[in-house]
Amino acid sequence: MFVVIEGPNGVGKTTVAGLLAERLHHHTAQPVHLTTEPTRTPLGNLLREAEAILHGRALALALAADRTTHIEDEIIPALDAGTIVVSDRYVQSSLVLQRLDAVDLGEIWSYNRYVLPPAISLYLVDDPQVIATRLAARRQLTRLEATGTPERELRLYREAFDFLNGHLWHQAWIDCRRRDPDHVVDAILDTLAPLLARRPRA
Repeated sequence: MFVVIEGPNGVGKTTVAGLLAERLHHHTAQPVHLTTEPTRTPLGNLLREAEAILHGRALALALAADRTTHIEDEIIPALDAGTIVVSDRYVQSSLVLQRLDAVDLGEIWSYNRYVLPPAISLYLVDDPQVIATRLAARRQLTRLEATGTPERELRLYREAFDFLNGHLWHQAWIDCRRRDPDHVVDAILDTLAPLLARRPRA
């Protein structure tokens, strides 16, 4: 089972993805692989460093290349081995962040249209003011974090959700307002329950 955690910068994706991986392993007694985009490969690490100088189409293409290797070299082998995969960010991040970088939605999708659809994509949402406060507390923002606003990112995530619905992706919203990370993961596990019930036991 392949699960994606998405949402605007500062919403808590990384914390929630890590907790979810731990809880899924405890809940299912099956191996869980936690991963992220950009990847922790040399290419992904280079992209983290190069975001300040790579812009627009060049960055969109480089991220699509990193995603392709992520799918082929990490996600599919883990799924084939019977491992649950939880990814902190996936194609939705490109459908939002590259639009902040002045790339058209259709062009972004053209670079990513052959990606592996997850079993489910979970979009975390919170109050924009709460997100803005978290971002303000960060020591340094990336170029794209500084370019967007929580309100704009949330709007673009809604548009990405609607776009992928048109491609029959399985998706759900997770309301993080006034919830700590553990309670957010509780809500996610409730959403995942039907998928987990259909998953073969180890």
